[in-house]
Amino acid sequence: MRIQIVSVGKIKEKFLKQGISEFEKRLRPYCSLTFSEVADEQAPEQLSEKELELVKEKEGQRILNKIKDEQYVIALAIDGKEWSSEKLAEELENLSVYGKSNVTFVIGGSNGLSDEVFKRANVKLSFSKMTFPHQFMKLILLEQIYRAFKIQRNEPYHK
Repeated sequence: MRIQIVSVGKIKEKFLKQGISEFEKRLRPYCSLTFSEVADEQAPEQLSEKELELVKEKEGQRILNKIKDEQYVIALAIDGKEWSSEKLAEELENLSVYGKSNVTFVIGGSNGLSDEVFKRANVKLSFSKMTFPHQFMKLILLEQIYRAFKIQRNEPYHK
């Protein structure tokens, strides 16, 4: 399986980079993993609704430029479907079985994702009703993908 993670902004915190690197290493036996980071749009803290939409549209276009037609897209969204770890494992396995083994997960920036990205997505997935910093989501997502592969193979999860 080929998994791409498209995210807005760069990870700056050393501890997050270390965690991401660890799960990237753990995932090597299970999938081909690539990352595409797109620049976040510089904007003031206080945005009007129109300015907010413009920021999301610009970031959204950068995201869409990283996604190929044949990719199955899972966009992370607070109002998306909530899956258990077991359900994620099942969904990834089903995608692979049905010839959709080229999967892209999309993590938006601090302002969220554009409507165009959501329209392109095959699934909107929520990790929680809580809001997490988008930088943390890459690490959390990688951990859950790793856990999904371990579940699929009935392998023990290394702590």
